[in-house]
Amino acid sequence: MAEERTIDQLSEVVLPGIVEPDALRLSRRAVPMPGPGQVLVRVEATGVSFAELAMRRGRYYDQPSFPFVPGYDLVGVVAGLGAGVDPALTGRRVAALTKIGGWTTHALVDAADLVAVPDGVDPVAAETVVVNGITAWQMLHRKARIRRGHTILVHGANGGVGSTLAQLASAVGVRVIGTASARHHDVLRALGIDPVDYRTEDVPARVRELAPDGVDAVFDNVGGRNLTDAWHLLRRGGTLVSYGAASTLDGSGSAFLPMIKILARMWWWNAAPNGRHAYLYNLWAGRKLTRRSFTARLRTDLTAVYELVASGRLVPQVAATLPLSRTAEAMKLAESRTAVGKVVLIP
Repeated sequence: MAEERTIDQLSEVVLPGIVEPDALRLSRRAVPMPGPGQVLVRVEATGVSFAELAMRRGRYYDQPSFPFVPGYDLVGVVAGLGAGVDPALTGRRVAALTKIGGWTTHALVDAADLVAVPDGVDPVAAETVVVNGITAWQMLHRKARIRRGHTILVHGANGGVGSTLAQLASAVGVRVIGTASARHHDVLRALGIDPVDYRTEDVPARVRELAPDGVDAVFDNVGGRNLTDAWHLLRRGGTLVSYGAASTLDGSGSAFLPMIKILARMWWWNAAPNGRHAYLYNLWAGRKLTRRSFTARLRTDLTAVYELVASGRLVPQVAATLPLSRTAEAMKLAESRTAVGKVVLIP
């Protein structure tokens, strides 16, 4: 018979340092009590995102010191309340963007940071579009400001953010060209994406064939030469949004330096009078200075994403679901680039 875990203990995955996935530790400790303004969430689903892949290598530019519990976001049920929290939250399914701490069975979250999950949306689907959905929505609608009839290029269109971004764009009448290896092309076509094989094709040349006049926006999570190619694929008035630097994931040295280089390049591009714009997207921008407006914007954007999920117009792409005890396996799968969508952990 399996050992029964009592409610006064939680399980969590600890990242002890720059280690291989198999060195992640599953540990237990007492379930904490929520303080004023906090809730205790019994986690139903959390996930593996690019941030955790970078943190394992010590390559996420503002990660905490080791050891710590990773986990960028979560979905769960409110199981306990701190002082000053609305009692009506008890038992509600909620989502939260945590940055760290999500890989656990129970998490403390500020009540002000919670977003309600609509009835009928299961926790795995809801989890899949927390950080991915917010990122995709804000890049599309707050940075690039896409409109019906536009054409966009999405790098890594099989990934968690890419597959979400493509569907959000298609939902408003935007044509999507997406890069991915050939094994994912059938899935991309089913999502309404024109696929380009970045392994075997000349991506800029192929995109120019598909969009001779250029594209209205490019969303890039690779960095390096990709950014330069993306800039030259934009038509006048177009927008380049960089939201990651996967090409530097296995590098060494400062994790912040690649961001500085990207910013410097973008400053130069934006200074030119060509009508195009380049942005380095940072989900957390402005949080410390305007916490209330940041939280309100996050809640508004994720709620809009959840409305699309609830209506069936956005189908969260789940690569796999694995228990918390198999987090090492989940991380390896996410790093393999063989999956479509997000790898979700079920505590």
